[in-house]
Amino acid sequence: MRIHFIAIGGSAMHNLALALQDKGYQVSGSDDVIFEPSKSRLEAAGLLPNEMGWFPENITSDLDAVVVGMHAKADNPELERATALKLKVYSYPEFLFEQSRFKTRVVIGGSHGKTTITSMVLHVMHYYDRAVDYMVGAQLEGFDRMVHLTEENDFIVLEGDEYLSSPIDPRPKFHLYQPNIALISGIAWDHINVFPTFENYVEQFEIFIKSIVDGGSLTYNQEDHVVKELVEASDNPIRKFPYSTPDYFVENGKTFLETPEGPMPIAVFGKHNLNNLAGAKWICQQMGVDEADFYEAIASFMGAAKRLELLAQGPNGMVFKDFAHAPSKVKATTQAVKEQYPDHKLFACLELHTYSSLNADFLQEYRGTLDKADTAVVFYSPEAVAIKQLDPMSEQDIANAFDREDLNVFTNAQDFQSFLLKQDLKSGILLLMSSGNYGGLDLEKIKGIYA
Repeated sequence: MRIHFIAIGGSAMHNLALALQDKGYQVSGSDDVIFEPSKSRLEAAGLLPNEMGWFPENITSDLDAVVVGMHAKADNPELERATALKLKVYSYPEFLFEQSRFKTRVVIGGSHGKTTITSMVLHVMHYYDRAVDYMVGAQLEGFDRMVHLTEENDFIVLEGDEYLSSPIDPRPKFHLYQPNIALISGIAWDHINVFPTFENYVEQFEIFIKSIVDGGSLTYNQEDHVVKELVEASDNPIRKFPYSTPDYFVENGKTFLETPEGPMPIAVFGKHNLNNLAGAKWICQQMGVDEADFYEAIASFMGAAKRLELLAQGPNGMVFKDFAHAPSKVKATTQAVKEQYPDHKLFACLELHTYSSLNADFLQEYRGTLDKADTAVVFYSPEAVAIKQLDPMSEQDIANAFDREDLNVFTNAQDFQSFLLKQDLKSGILLLMSSGNYGGLDLEKIKGIYA
């Protein structure tokens, strides 16, 4: 088959393109800008476009399909050409469904934890050399790609994102997968630019539950009252498996999971990660891995990329970087680090970077999220607020929203870095939470503190 990707440089899109090339498809693509690591990976595979930009002549009648990414616009010249030629145009999730139509689809959904749970499941499968197809939102140790597709594998494990499918398809991605085995880890309002009310956001998960095939299953976090209500109210002909956080304890900076065979040390930590682990265990059991084998495999799971990633460690302190930016994730991550290292001073730094986090109406959702930190810092760029065409916010607005009088608020990257370098980080825990880069924070300089 010949497949053309419009906006091939995206994190998910370029991984899908590489996976299809591995599968023997003829792949081409275009984009107006491509960043690392996508650029190098596409170049190594011979898929990097010769020239950046959109060229209608790339779209020819002999293409079997066109896959369009979210980075493209609805009036993209190549997309318009594909429509005029009446070619089959897929969004990313639509194409994944077509590739998995005759497989058992395992879809991991939720506002938080879905990348970690998907990663845990894949780690266990990899540990036992059980070949499965997959799509996950983070690079995993032992895996070359974030997407893997075959003709022969029975299972495909999909991270079920609730964001929009494409510029011409406003449906959330996870509505399109029609899972046989599904999981919902939790529901906490996000993506305010797409789902303006909490009720509208919750409705997307209700639709997801309805999309589970008859006779399928839904594993759900019963500690999340919104999830519990939705699942219990559903009359779908599916099996329902509730899970909750297992018993564990922390001793000398190490987390031990209580198992039928006794306490077992694990590499990940924090109540939210233990809760994720319980969900992953249920999914793995439905995929044929028994409980004892799951525990053996999960002991070596080090975490998904960008999730509580240990950047540097010294004799008495360390620095973590986490992708957390949504309120529920910020709170869970901050609590997890403080619980793991209760005798260390915790410096928690959050960058408000996304459309939701910079929206004054949404900002109140962050109330209390940094309470467990000894020193709490929030960084945001007024330029980013302006670019997103949002109402300007003052530093006092931020402090009021977080409900913390001693909150340190910075809008200048250099001032933020100078503040950090003046702190006694060597004997504390520095937690950096962001999907951005704090306006250019020099991580090497920060890591050098712990050398």
